[in-house]
Amino acid sequence: MVKINHNSAMGMFVAILVYVHIICVAVSGRVHPYLSGVEKPISNIFDTSKYGIYQLGNGLGGTPQMGWNSWNFFACDINEKVIKETADALISTGLAKLGYNYVNIDDCWSELQRDSKGQLVADSKAFPSGIKSLADYVHSKGLKLGIYSDAGAFTCQVRPGSIFHESDDAKLFASWGVDYLKYDNCFNLGIEPEKRYPPMRDALNATGRTIFYSLCEWGVHDPALWAGKVGNSWRTTDDINDSWASMTTIADLNDKWAAYAGPGGWNDPDMLEVGNGGMTYEEYRAHFSIWALMKAPLLIGCDVRNMTAETFEIISNEEVIAVNQDSLGVQGRKVYAYGPDNCYQVWAGPLSGQRLAVVIWNRSSKTSTITAKWATLGLESSTKVSIRDLWKHEYVSENKVASFGARVKGHSCEMYIFSPSTVTRSVS
Repeated sequence: MVKINHNSAMGMFVAILVYVHIICVAVSGRVHPYLSGVEKPISNIFDTSKYGIYQLGNGLGGTPQMGWNSWNFFACDINEKVIKETADALISTGLAKLGYNYVNIDDCWSELQRDSKGQLVADSKAFPSGIKSLADYVHSKGLKLGIYSDAGAFTCQVRPGSIFHESDDAKLFASWGVDYLKYDNCFNLGIEPEKRYPPMRDALNATGRTIFYSLCEWGVHDPALWAGKVGNSWRTTDDINDSWASMTTIADLNDKWAAYAGPGGWNDPDMLEVGNGGMTYEEYRAHFSIWALMKAPLLIGCDVRNMTAETFEIISNEEVIAVNQDSLGVQGRKVYAYGPDNCYQVWAGPLSGQRLAVVIWNRSSKTSTITAKWATLGLESSTKVSIRDLWKHEYVSENKVASFGARVKGHSCEMYIFSPSTVTRSVS
């Protein structure tokens, strides 16, 4: 484990024309670990004072994790054939090259009971070759294998949990070549998560294998306040379902914790539902855009072996993915809302290179024009900005000042990168 320096403190942001100079008051004499040097947010409105304070420091999670998880589409109907074919599909579709490199098996992979030695055992019917063999196959494709367990007596589907078995289970996962652990919260015996989750962190670290640690505590005890020193990501919400109501509610809940995420540890509003059929194309595009802006994990939850062209178009948008994977690592957030029930919304977040990612989101059911004013983005009104549309893949405005409006369909969004005119950009 890397020792965490709790003595660093961030100073205040001062806006001077376009650029904002960050005054770092570091008691220990060190500047902020993620906002030092030339890469500093352009705006003074994005609180980053909590970033980097608690990060686990195991070398993983420099950007939000990307990959695929079995649960949202398959639930318990999983087997090694599905996992292998999914790995193959990530390669053949080109999704792996875009960063989707974790192939994560969720609940129901194990037998209903441990063996006579107290060890977890893969379901003999669904995974007859064993998890080690499956990991070898996934690794042969240049991908990584994730697995699931629970910080309780049983998993949510009543398979054996890992509480009080952390050391043995971590050793077993490492011996199989597992690269990622999703750790759930069912049957938790009434023990506080702050006590149940650290033992698995310590057990994983003790194996000597670098394993991404994803806490799935559902936001019950506000994990953003403590989980950064325990895992690489932490669920801030209950489970998502494939509906507009669920997705929008979860986005709002996750937004509350924006100041506590950053490189090494991310807020997790649950997996993507894009492609599972419960929302429209426009709603899924908004889902993907907001998750990318929020620096949420991008874990595909559909059957990538049988995607529609529209689903692939959404999850393969390289410009939107680049926002999620931006090296600055600052979570975008809701900066302004107005109109009926505050359904006309502007979400934004700083990017490297003194740029801003901006999502104009129409949460109403009718097409409307929504305006983002420079003041809501932390920009001086005289700042000239070039604007690139990340879904049209083109520049839609040059030297724009004061505000920018867009006509947005109901339950849809538009996503942009704002670059001040003094920032060099390449035209594609």
